[in-house]
Amino acid sequence: MIAAEDFNITKVKQSKLEGISLDNVPFGKYFTDHMLEVDYENGEWQTPSIKPYQPLSLAPSLAALHYGQAIFEGIKAYKDADGNASIFRPYDNFKRFNSSAERMEMPVVPEEIFIEGMRQLIEIEKDWIPAKPNHSLYIRPFMFSSDEAIGVRPSDKYKFLIILSPTGPYYAAPMRIYVEEKYVRAVQGGYGYAKAAGNYGGSLHASAIAQKQGYDQVLWMDAFEHKYVQECGTMNAFFIIDNKVITPGLEDGTILAGVTRDSTIEILKEMGYIVEERKLSIEEIMDAYKAGTLNEIFGTGTAATISLIKELKYKDFIMTFDVDKWTIAPEIKTRMDAIKYGEAPDNHQWMMAV
Repeated sequence: MIAAEDFNITKVKQSKLEGISLDNVPFGKYFTDHMLEVDYENGEWQTPSIKPYQPLSLAPSLAALHYGQAIFEGIKAYKDADGNASIFRPYDNFKRFNSSAERMEMPVVPEEIFIEGMRQLIEIEKDWIPAKPNHSLYIRPFMFSSDEAIGVRPSDKYKFLIILSPTGPYYAAPMRIYVEEKYVRAVQGGYGYAKAAGNYGGSLHASAIAQKQGYDQVLWMDAFEHKYVQECGTMNAFFIIDNKVITPGLEDGTILAGVTRDSTIEILKEMGYIVEERKLSIEEIMDAYKAGTLNEIFGTGTAATISLIKELKYKDFIMTFDVDKWTIAPEIKTRMDAIKYGEAPDNHQWMMAV
């Protein structure tokens, strides 16, 4: 068992923050002064280190580079009006991280490393949290196989790290989405529910094709019939039809069990809406649009939070929406932000103080 006082901590002599403005900072461009690093060797986790952010020295034969044993998470920390820092639902990400690890045949990370390591790291770096609306400190825990050998098998060694990045809005404007029919993201029996690196690498080609046509992201369809919606780019998708909320269910294991997705469902129920987690076909969506009952479409995710969708294209059929008239998705974001920034009671106990 690794205790909080067992962490090896080495701090930088001078912070990079002095030369960086946290106003309107882009997503994933700047990283804080320190990172957490710990190795898994001989069947156990070694002593964690918090050290200056620095390059890693890796062998060309590194197993992760050849066979893709790599997973990650996305979490955010916020500051309230008094400057207190807190993390949004880190235990849910901790559980999902280890679910991904088990699916990828990797060792689970103990709570005292994942949660306590994150807390100690952010305590050191809390000045990097932008104190303004729609801004936060993005937390990226990740793990990869670190055997220096080529061979298709689970590694004996792994490396777990946490890095931090101050960020503004991920999607600054409502999005245009292209319904993807040829390429698929996930299939039943696969690892679509895991936050594995390969899930994202495999999505880039279809996304690039959509972007060349002027669209921001793709709406993935099921692998067998290409008719049931799954995820929307890097987000979970929500459709409000005739004032009823529908989002794809998790039972097939093809979409990520999003923490923001779960939070959104809870808030929607508090607002009095019926939420159905079930299969939803593109035909049902089109029929609702034609009937005038497709009220709102939006995506949810840690990076994106709540992102409005102003256009959805399926084949030659284009659905457009006046997002300025929407009320439900904006209200969800308002309520969730109020909790994150300490402006409303945290009745769900979603925030963990740093």
